[in-house]
Amino acid sequence: MHDIQGSFEVLQYGGAMIYPLLALALAALVVMLDKAIVYRRHVRLPEPLRQLVETYGFDWAELDRRLADLGSRSYFGRFFRVIMDNRAKPAWWVESRAGDEAQQIEKALGRGMWVLDTVITAAPLLGLLGTIFGMMQSFKLIGPDGLVNPGGVTAGVAEALIATAVGLLIALVALFGFNYLTRLQAQTLDEMERLGTRLMDHIRLDSQEAGAGHEAA
Repeated sequence: MHDIQGSFEVLQYGGAMIYPLLALALAALVVMLDKAIVYRRHVRLPEPLRQLVETYGFDWAELDRRLADLGSRSYFGRFFRVIMDNRAKPAWWVESRAGDEAQQIEKALGRGMWVLDTVITAAPLLGLLGTIFGMMQSFKLIGPDGLVNPGGVTAGVAEALIATAVGLLIALVALFGFNYLTRLQAQTLDEMERLGTRLMDHIRLDSQEAGAGHEAA
């Protein structure tokens, strides 16, 4: 408790730039927490469902039951459902609908990422601006006769250093979060594309078998 209180007291010496920096930190934290919840609740793909799609010869009714278990907000469920519901149509039609759905999912997963990108750029700049203000405050206390108030100079230097450190720290945390979430998004879309190809292969096999059956008849 004393450490937290001491940290707030130190931040108070960072000057006016600390407040917009804290606002940026809060915005980045909200985005990262929101994305963590989204990936945990709506982007997880159960291993039995993955294995089912990988088998090629699965029953579409079984896939339908497993998709129902995922819920309507699952991104993998949405993607698979588009392919399954249109499987009776030509392959080019199914691929087009699946591509459209994948684009919508990509937009949804990328929503809010611009906030982290902005924080990465703006936080160091605000920290640098706080550094300039702090040094200007220090220089004001240096007159023709020397230092007017040595304590004030120390406070100005402290303001400059704290603002810089806080800005860099916020930018680093946002950068790690941005890179991690970008990697998760790329992995999710790659997995969707791979499994979507499996489903399309299944649809083509069904179509060929149906065509062979008609010829035999």
